[in-house]
Amino acid sequence: MQERNEHLSQEPNEKLYREVEEALTLFDTVWSQLETGHGEMPIRLPKEVFWLNGAPGSGKGTQAPFIMKDRGFKAPPIVVSDLLEGDDARKCMDAGRLVKDGEVIQAVFSKLLDPVYQEGIIVDGFPRTHVQIQCLKGLYHKVKKGLVASVAGEQPQFHIIVLLVDEQESIARQLFRGKQALAHNQQVALGKAAELIEVRETDLDRSAARTRYLTFKEQTYTFLKLLEGVLPFYTIDAHGTIEAVRRRILERLKGAD
Repeated sequence: MQERNEHLSQEPNEKLYREVEEALTLFDTVWSQLETGHGEMPIRLPKEVFWLNGAPGSGKGTQAPFIMKDRGFKAPPIVVSDLLEGDDARKCMDAGRLVKDGEVIQAVFSKLLDPVYQEGIIVDGFPRTHVQIQCLKGLYHKVKKGLVASVAGEQPQFHIIVLLVDEQESIARQLFRGKQALAHNQQVALGKAAELIEVRETDLDRSAARTRYLTFKEQTYTFLKLLEGVLPFYTIDAHGTIEAVRRRILERLKGAD
């Protein structure tokens, strides 16, 4: 109860207060399910988790392999959008909106228990909402209390990385990605390429691409900043070449060692 009140006292706005209350109730439910399914205490998480977020088109998928190599991670990133298989979730993502928090949190936290990620993992696309951020804070409190450990027994290390581009750049990159995907799939149809790649609906429509960017800027990024001072938090300017962005990431990751 004290932990719950500490969270609530930090959120004077009535709407935010309700969201924190919702988040804590949701986290308690998910945590209870994890305990029941895990069968041993403490719950085991990866030794190191990078929670990778950023504006649409900021290069998360491009930069994730570089971060993996730098940290020595062998398992591919957990891409949150790939965990969400329901029709309602897909409709939300196609419109550039956010999927229901309970579905996302249950999927992400359960996935982290897979032993394949024990050495470390990147989680691409979480947290994105105020409720998700409060649930991540709840998980971090469990880590600090010793109720969550890594396979080696020490406390798991959490880091937040946020890649930032402006609205114009984000929309341009999303639409360019859509054109590339369509062109590639045409080559597949002609027998000149092997496999189809996913074409995101938001990458084909300027309005949907802008909605997706504004959702990030006005909701996700605003709430992500609540984690500054709680977890190691790195914002990266993702404008410029891939190599330039990688240099910036590498410089910031030196502080994670």
